[in-house]
Amino acid sequence: MNENINKIKMTGSITMLKNRLTELLNIEYPIIQAPMAGGVTTSKLVASVSNAGGLGMVGAGYMTPNQMRTQIRELKQLTPNPFGINLFVPNEFEVKEDEIRTSNQLMNGFRDELGLPRKETMEIPNSNSVYATFKEQIKVVVEEKVPICTFTFGIPPKEMIEEIKKQNILLMGTATTLKEAVANEKAGMDIIVVQGSEAGGHRGNFMEEDQESLIGLMSLIPQVVDHVGVPVVAAGGIMDGRGLMASICLGAKGVQMGTAFLTCMESGAHPVHKEAILNAEGDHTVLTRAFSGKWARGIKNRFISEMQAQQDKLPSFPVQNSLTQDIRKKSGEQNNPEFMSLWSGQSAVLAKNQTVEALIQEIVEEAMRIRMN
Repeated sequence: MNENINKIKMTGSITMLKNRLTELLNIEYPIIQAPMAGGVTTSKLVASVSNAGGLGMVGAGYMTPNQMRTQIRELKQLTPNPFGINLFVPNEFEVKEDEIRTSNQLMNGFRDELGLPRKETMEIPNSNSVYATFKEQIKVVVEEKVPICTFTFGIPPKEMIEEIKKQNILLMGTATTLKEAVANEKAGMDIIVVQGSEAGGHRGNFMEEDQESLIGLMSLIPQVVDHVGVPVVAAGGIMDGRGLMASICLGAKGVQMGTAFLTCMESGAHPVHKEAILNAEGDHTVLTRAFSGKWARGIKNRFISEMQAQQDKLPSFPVQNSLTQDIRKKSGEQNNPEFMSLWSGQSAVLAKNQTVEALIQEIVEEAMRIRMN
């Protein structure tokens, strides 16, 4: 452990960051690495966060149950400390052939440029098969006794929540509004992550309309804290000790950070993705549903710009996400940032290329300086 951290510990000041959240999660610092799906949360990244005193999280939204089980067992070998896993709660959706044809017609121009075959139709998993996979994912979490399980895009059914809690697994829900936060608490969530509009990646809204869920984090935290009894975790645009302390001052018990960890050396993010964030300016992120059919924040590129006027014609998540998969994959293979989903929060300009340990050290040291002043 870094000498400066040891000095802070010796003064006893580090105990100022201990609270109900750190006790519940059995972690040293109230810092959670956001569960970024799509390959970012490698075992190395997750274990490094947990080993450095935070909570590492696996973004398992797109993983098969077998892939989940493999990574969970790998993590148990890499860290003795708690880690968590995040799942997407399936929502009802329709697979409409006319929407698929329309979207593919729009996508084929990009496929031509990338040297991909054109497509007219495509087999898309239906709601029933997606939900069946979700149930299998839950089964893996229970069988492998993962300490913490978090959810995005909704709340699981009551009987599922009860089954997980019987195994003494802590549950965390995601909310973008007060209404969603209250619903999470009533459903039995032990901790609620409030996602401000500054957050990178997909919006976690599930009860409110897209525009109504775009509440800034500094406004959302006190609203939720005043109306729920469980610990609140702040997420969205937080990159350093200033963001941590600001969130705590408003009543949050900790923070969840995505973009800050995405550019760390241990992250599995594509080098082009990391480079785009590290070179971003303050106004480079926008909200788009062109990649997946669900609103998400990322760095603006050609794909987002050219699809901006066509977004209303696109199918919803996860259908559109399946339709753009070949484009995103090929773009990555060609190191072409123009057709990749470069998810990022609004504070990308503060991102650094460093180790997880260095990042957490900086956050804690800065937070302590603020606290002691």
